[in-house]
Amino acid sequence: MTEQAQSPIQSAVRPGIILGLVSLVLTYVAYFIDSSYLASGYFGLVSLVLFFGLIIYFGKEYRKEVGGFMSFGTAFKFSFFAILTSGLIGLIGSILLFHVIDPSLPQVLGDITFESQLEMMENFGASPDSLAPEVLDDMREASASNFTLVGQLKGFGIGLIAYAIIALILGAILKKRDKSLDF
Repeated sequence: MTEQAQSPIQSAVRPGIILGLVSLVLTYVAYFIDSSYLASGYFGLVSLVLFFGLIIYFGKEYRKEVGGFMSFGTAFKFSFFAILTSGLIGLIGSILLFHVIDPSLPQVLGDITFESQLEMMENFGASPDSLAPEVLDDMREASASNFTLVGQLKGFGIGLIAYAIIALILGAILKKRDKSLDF
């Protein structure tokens, strides 16, 4: 009797947990080295490249497990649920970091993000001095709010859309059609 492969959703749980734990390790290592890395675009870029590489690796392993071929729908489901599982683990880890381990971190990261926004404005030729103080205060508050509990939950909700888009891209990369079935 042959063993039937698990569904894409069931198979995505283990890789999702691994991705989530890798994400947490990266986040906590960056925090312990220098918490300002958490607000750095480079940190996000490195994390994204590593994330894509790992999900492609796990997707190819799953494709081998199911016989070497996988439809776009199956690849999408696998990718989305692996990313979703990883995102939930990352959310829990971030909430612990920002609200239990270091409750002052959201304000610090908010200030760093605000300063980065001002630098970006200057690089594009706009002077932050030309903005009204109320606008600057709103910008500072918005930067800090991203790291609050509500901000993190909102970010996760919005992230679901990004997860779906990433899963669509990964689904297109991971799908492989059995051409021997073509007539």
